[in-house]
Amino acid sequence: MGNKQKKLTSIEVCAGAGGQALGLEMAGFEHVALVENDARCCETLRLNRPKWNVLEEDLNKFDGSPYKGVDLVAGGVPCPPFSHAGKQLGHLDDRDLFPAALKLVETTKPKAVLLENVRGLLDPKFSDYRQQILDKLDELGYKGEWRLIQAATHGVPQLRPRAILVALRPEYWEHFEWPEPTHPNPENFVSVGDALYDQISSNGWKKADEWRVAANKVAPTLVGGSKKHGGADLGPTRAKAAWATMGVDGKGVADEAPGEDFEGMPRITVQMAATLQGFPREWKLAGRKTSAYKQVGNAFPPPVAAAVGTAIRQAVALATQVATVTTTDDSVADDDQIATFSASVEPQAA
Repeated sequence: MGNKQKKLTSIEVCAGAGGQALGLEMAGFEHVALVENDARCCETLRLNRPKWNVLEEDLNKFDGSPYKGVDLVAGGVPCPPFSHAGKQLGHLDDRDLFPAALKLVETTKPKAVLLENVRGLLDPKFSDYRQQILDKLDELGYKGEWRLIQAATHGVPQLRPRAILVALRPEYWEHFEWPEPTHPNPENFVSVGDALYDQISSNGWKKADEWRVAANKVAPTLVGGSKKHGGADLGPTRAKAAWATMGVDGKGVADEAPGEDFEGMPRITVQMAATLQGFPREWKLAGRKTSAYKQVGNAFPPPVAAAVGTAIRQAVALATQVATVTTTDDSVADDDQIATFSASVEPQAA
């Protein structure tokens, strides 16, 4: 049996700057459409992947019928309805796009669903709403589960907990396993100093080595804000204080790395912020500094998306293989056959 697995197809909604889309590409998914209503985000997506089918549309008005039979519906629906930084109006907030995402699932009938949001969605006050979403998915023929995943446990140098919903059709769900952390222990988290050293020292800053030692923690959560609020700084007062303990001025975002004789606490650049979100250095961001930073701050870290996407792909591939063996051999695949095939399904390079 060869190790080359067929790519699965996906629709990405609320695609933003492409963090989840990039991670799913790394996991072996091929995007048939990416839906995003922000012009700058669409520009970013096209800038990095000219061949992607980027659709600048309102998800509430998007017709998914041409994509019926796609393998995965994925996206990061807007966070403000559930964020601690907002009023947490939940389903009463007109920015809540979970109903639109579920409507798309009903229309396209994918094998799997992946939706992510802020940790606030897992607060007790939203327990009924989370269950309503699971009940709707059950009605549509899916089994699913909410899970809190901390980005730092997957090699992202940032404390970024995310609420993740994965749902699959029953024949795939029985083979799904949540991804294991690659960095399970806090002492092994990637630090800001290690992640940014090559960039912070790129202009010859003499104190870069000293700074690297001080910046020996993961970053606080980057916050992009909503379309109406938020700007190019590193978050609320408490976050700025945490940045200061690592020798970073969180009151703004710099245009470039500190110069050779710079004194004081440097500010990070948009590119450095993107690195802290897990984006590769080659990923470009369209627009001016504030727009670009907000795109980064609202993104889903690609390494986390890649890990969850790979777990989904493994479940689908394994279920398909079991069905093939059962049909071919007129018998149920044994544990050794299943284990051998599962080991062959590895993350794909972008």
